[in-house]
Amino acid sequence: MSRSFSLGSVQVPLPPAERFGQFLQRRGKRITKQRRIIVETVFSHHDHFDADELIDHLQELIGQRKVSRPTIYRTLSELVESGMLRKMSLGGRSVYEHDYGYPSHDHLYCQMCNKLIEFHSTELERIRDEVAREHDFQVSGHRMFVTGLCPDCRGD
Repeated sequence: MSRSFSLGSVQVPLPPAERFGQFLQRRGKRITKQRRIIVETVFSHHDHFDADELIDHLQELIGQRKVSRPTIYRTLSELVESGMLRKMSLGGRSVYEHDYGYPSHDHLYCQMCNKLIEFHSTELERIRDEVAREHDFQVSGHRMFVTGLCPDCRGD
């Protein structure tokens, strides 16, 4: 019997740009054209990325019209603050992943090529909850990174 550790599909009540717009509005800010482009690009597909990769991707997408580097960094910070992105430090760089609508999950991290593989395990959650009960600990979440080498880097 094969088990699936996939995260499954993501369902969100509002499109990301609309949700982010509401977050900004509560802070007296507005979603500018540049911010909208950034949010739509970030949420157009699910990949882990760093700011430089996003900047390069935006340059390819919009050509000569530039989105300023400070706007990108500020928007990424606001997306983290809004709970839509999660920021992780891996291999000395800041990496972002979607948090809006995504279920709790863990990662396999290749220390050579920096590849991240997401997975979800109800068995790990069961063990986590069992250990928490044993220690009268209230769980609000967890984050696990299993480090090692992927098949490509091992040469398998």
